[in-house]
Amino acid sequence: MARVPRVELMACPTPLQFLPRLSAELNRPIYLKRDDGSGSVMGGNKARALEYLLADALRRGYRRVATFGALQSNHARITAAAAQQLGLEAHLFYFEPRPPCLTGNLLICQQLGAHLHFVPLRRGQSARSIIWTNRLVRLLMRLRLGSHYFIPAGGYSVLGGLGYARAALEIHQQVQREGLAGAWLVVTAGTGTTLAGLWAGLTLLDTPVRLAGIDIGKLWKAFPAAIARLAEQICAFLGEPCRFDRRQTPLLAGNDAEPAYGVPSPAGNAAIHLLMQLEGVPLDPTYTAKAFAGMLHRIREGQMGAREPVIFLHTGGLTAVAASKSPEPCGSGVY
Repeated sequence: MARVPRVELMACPTPLQFLPRLSAELNRPIYLKRDDGSGSVMGGNKARALEYLLADALRRGYRRVATFGALQSNHARITAAAAQQLGLEAHLFYFEPRPPCLTGNLLICQQLGAHLHFVPLRRGQSARSIIWTNRLVRLLMRLRLGSHYFIPAGGYSVLGGLGYARAALEIHQQVQREGLAGAWLVVTAGTGTTLAGLWAGLTLLDTPVRLAGIDIGKLWKAFPAAIARLAEQICAFLGEPCRFDRRQTPLLAGNDAEPAYGVPSPAGNAAIHLLMQLEGVPLDPTYTAKAFAGMLHRIREGQMGAREPVIFLHTGGLTAVAASKSPEPCGSGVY
C-alpha cells in the first residue's frame, strides 16, 4: 500500500477510547475508534478514502473534482474541505431542491468555496441505487463541467476502499496492544465503502477481530453482493486475490434505516442521549446514532456474544447536528 499515491488528510492512528460508564452498564468492555475528530472541518471517516482518491486526481492533473450526496452529506463536506486545502475546485451535486436556508454541512461547503448544484428529481426518481446515481451524476458533470475527476458517493471505489484496508492494520495493531482478543468491530454501513475496505484488510491480516456492519441506508437490494465484490477488487488491486462470498458479508440482519435514510429515529435519538449522558461523546442523528442504537440493541439481546470487547467505529458527522431538529420540544428540559 505504501506504493499507492496518497495525500495525508488525517492524523493517524486515531485514538481507541475506552468507555468506562457504558461498559459498566452493558457489563462488557466498550470502546470507540475515534475517526470522528481527525482531519479538516471536524473530520470524519471519509477523509481516509479521499486520501487516495484526491492523490489520484492530482496525479492525473485534474483541477476540478465532483461528487454527490444527501443534503447533509459528510462525504461532500470533507471533499470540499480537502479540495480547498489542495487547491482543487469542488463541485457538489444534490438531488433535492435548494433549501431556503443553508445549514450544517451545506453552509460549511458554501463557506469552503465549493460549487453547490441542486438538481431536484421528480417523485419516484430518487436514487434507485448508488450505481445508478453515479451514472446520472457522471452524465450531468460531463454536460456542466467538462474535464473533472469524479468521486463516487462515499468514495465507493477500489481507491476509496483502500483507506479502510489501511485502517484495518491500524485497528489490528491497537487490538493487539490493548489485549482485546476476539473483539467485535461495529461499523456503520451507508455506501459500504468502509465495510468493504475493512473486510478486505482484516481478511488479508488474518486477524481475530470480528467485523459487523449495520446498514443505515438500505440504498439498494444487492448490497451484500456489492460489498463482497468491492472487497475482492481491493484485494486484487493489492496483489492478493481473495474470494468473498456475498452470503458471508458481515452485515447484521435488521432494518436499522427506519424510518428512512437520512431521517433520525427514536432509537437513534435515545442512543445520542445515552452516550452523551454517560461519556460526553456526541453522535450525529442520521448516521452514527442509528448504528450505535443498532449495536446497543444487539448487545442487549445477546446477539454479539457475551463478554467480548466491542469497538464502535465513530465515523463523525457532528456538523450535521446543526441542521437537525431537536427530538424534544423547544423549551423543554431542566435549566
